[in-house]
Amino acid sequence: MAELLAVPLKKPSDVDIVKPLKNIIASSYSTADKPQDYSEEINELSKLRNNAVWRVFEKYESSLEVIYSYYDQLCALEGKIPAHEVQIPFKWKDAFDKGSLFGGRISLTVSSLAYEKVCVLFNIGALQSSVAASQSVESDEGLKLAAKLLQQASGIFNHLKGTVMLAIQQEPTPDLNPETLGALSQLMLAQAQEIFVLKSIHDRMKDPIVSKLCSQCEELYAEVLKVFQKEFLRPLWDKDWIPVVAGKQAGYRALSHYYQSLVCKADKSVGEEIARLEHAMELFKAAQQRSGRPTFFQEYANKAQRSLTEAKKDNDFIYHERIPDVKSLPPVPKAQLAKMLPVPDRLSQNFKDLFEELVPVVIHQALAAYDVRKNEIVNTEIMKLRESTQFLNSVLASLNLPAALEDTSGNSLPQSLIDKSEAMKSLGGLQQLERMLQDLPELLRRNTDILDEAERLLREEKESDDQLRAQFKERWTRTPSDKLTETFRVNATKYREIINNAMRADKVVRDKFETHRRGMELLSKSVEELQAAVPSAGPGGVNLNESSSVHELRRLMEEVETIKAERDAIECELKSATVDMQSTFLSALAQDGAINEQVLSVESLGRVFGPLQRQVKESIEKQEVLVGKIQTQNTEFCKEKSGAGAAARREEVLKELAAAHDAFIEIQNNLKEGSKFYNDLTQLLVTFQNKISDYCFARKTEKEELMKDLTQDLSRPQFGTTPSLPAHHTAGTDGAKKEPPPRPPPPTTTPPSSVPTSSGTAPPPQGLPYPMYPSAMPVPYGASPAAPYPTYIPPPMPAGYNPYGGPGTTPYPQQGGYYPFPQAPWPAPGYPYPQQQQQPPQGRPW
Repeated sequence: MAELLAVPLKKPSDVDIVKPLKNIIASSYSTADKPQDYSEEINELSKLRNNAVWRVFEKYESSLEVIYSYYDQLCALEGKIPAHEVQIPFKWKDAFDKGSLFGGRISLTVSSLAYEKVCVLFNIGALQSSVAASQSVESDEGLKLAAKLLQQASGIFNHLKGTVMLAIQQEPTPDLNPETLGALSQLMLAQAQEIFVLKSIHDRMKDPIVSKLCSQCEELYAEVLKVFQKEFLRPLWDKDWIPVVAGKQAGYRALSHYYQSLVCKADKSVGEEIARLEHAMELFKAAQQRSGRPTFFQEYANKAQRSLTEAKKDNDFIYHERIPDVKSLPPVPKAQLAKMLPVPDRLSQNFKDLFEELVPVVIHQALAAYDVRKNEIVNTEIMKLRESTQFLNSVLASLNLPAALEDTSGNSLPQSLIDKSEAMKSLGGLQQLERMLQDLPELLRRNTDILDEAERLLREEKESDDQLRAQFKERWTRTPSDKLTETFRVNATKYREIINNAMRADKVVRDKFETHRRGMELLSKSVEELQAAVPSAGPGGVNLNESSSVHELRRLMEEVETIKAERDAIECELKSATVDMQSTFLSALAQDGAINEQVLSVESLGRVFGPLQRQVKESIEKQEVLVGKIQTQNTEFCKEKSGAGAAARREEVLKELAAAHDAFIEIQNNLKEGSKFYNDLTQLLVTFQNKISDYCFARKTEKEELMKDLTQDLSRPQFGTTPSLPAHHTAGTDGAKKEPPPRPPPPTTTPPSSVPTSSGTAPPPQGLPYPMYPSAMPVPYGASPAAPYPTYIPPPMPAGYNPYGGPGTTPYPQQGGYYPFPQAPWPAPGYPYPQQQQQPPQGRPW
């Protein structure tokens, strides 16, 4: 009677989780100035997994705490690392498949933490059923523990029923089919109700209560029997499961009538008492026949028989009541105590998060979106300042100011020109620029080689899959590579486009260098050589130092320098402005359980950058007025100077040298930022290549498993048709024993690993000479919008200053979301390459 059915356990396979997790954490959370090393915690998690997934087979109560701890760690880790980002080929075998002599068991390999979590939770429910089945029904503590575990197991299987398909996103093994999980949940609930029946009998509760509990238990077992006999599910169960369930359904119906007969006896309803006892005896016999166990419910059958004999004797000699038809009797009332317990947030009693210092994904996403908005503001304002300063410098260069003011007293070199020459030589001069230009091709080649290798891995994986698909045809059932690698291919195209755009930017810088090369050569020479290269103004030079226009222009030049100094200060403030948004988001998450990232970001950004934006606007307005004054005074100055003799040639050379100095400073900054851009892009490409490496390894493991199954299937001998069962094995209403049909052979395929994809970005705008880039950086690995986890958003390249685009132009638009590399402060000005600082990935995971 008290025999409980225990769900078999899924058998895992050994897998290395250390290297992939190290890669993910290093790429997602580490930066150059703050590396994240969780090697000890990851190794501890690996040990915990090995202990948890294998110790469950001991089926001891102490094993529950171990697997609880591992499951809680998975749940905590899933909230900090997107489950679909981890390319670990977890392989689990079907719990109900026993395998065969000539072939292995049904298994499924999925590269996702979500799949691992599902399988571990299934084993938790299965282990709970095993521990409950091992409890003594004679012990009050044993009954309480069994009831608790069975209700928890029922809740777990019911929870999995609604979530397994979202987590796996492909055809599961039969044990994880939603219908199977629903049937197991109902079985656990019926067995929990059975424990309450035994508890009520053990505690000698009143007969009406026991009869109601038995009636409800019979109904639950009837539902289980109905589900278990479905054509799809029937082959899964062990051969004695359906007979036991059928026997218990009849047995607890018999018990409900037996205890209800005791109620009738107390009410002196002898006729109804006899009718219920007679029906109970029929049901006890049916229970023994269906279960194939002659002693099933025998103790209660003996009690019912004694009560029936006594009741008939009393009725024959005393009451002489008519025995009613059992069908006309009112049904026995029901009372359900067993309930499905929801899966708690924490199963372990002493849980300690190994990765508690990692920021949750939702906070990471909010911080990423905030950084994007912050960088948009910083980039825009700095671009306005730099474009305005560039325009001011171009105006002054076209007027040869302030050099023209220093050339009013004779034919000597202006001091400002000497200072510019010395500054250029201190920075390395023309030779330094040439060396930096020669370094760019090597940096470009390194990035191109990494991208070529990533594309080669994708291409070879696809060719292998296509070849095997052509070889095995319809038996090669795993998802085609084209569907899984769509995001990878789109991202590779975007990376290729970025590299091509960078090559065009290199050409723009190189052309500008060639344009001003002669002037840079002159400025790199000694003062005497420079003096000889600058034409003389001739003997007609007149001293204009006392001219009012000269005095006014000098005062205006001082204002120009003041504006430039103010802008440098504003730019420094824009770069250094910081807000502790992590604490802000964590507080909001703790208070409200959610983050309104947009509202919090707008408030914080307005508070910090609002005053700086007003200063930028005032500086630009001030420059407009200043440029008008300079042009007016320069016109007067030129009129006075026109009578001083022919100096047009000298004026042109001085302008050329001033422009060459400005170009030197700009190109040098360009080349520095260009080198940094290529180095940062290398890190992104290495991470992208590692993601592809992980994917290809997971697909290779899956391919080997599938080929193994196909090979074993081909080696199995072919048997004839299984003969039908004899008639006396067919179940019927008379309670005869019913044997389940033979189980079908296991499928010969291993479904593919779950690799969700996403794509879709705006087309790149057109702009020359330096091009614009797509609206987002490629995603190293994307997630399907249908996934139940936070959607992965690609890492944007931080925008850099574009010296060639129009107003408001940035080479890289910004996009919010989760990205693996934190944004760095705004870089040095000048080059159209993005700026970013990050920790290089720690090698390939496989």
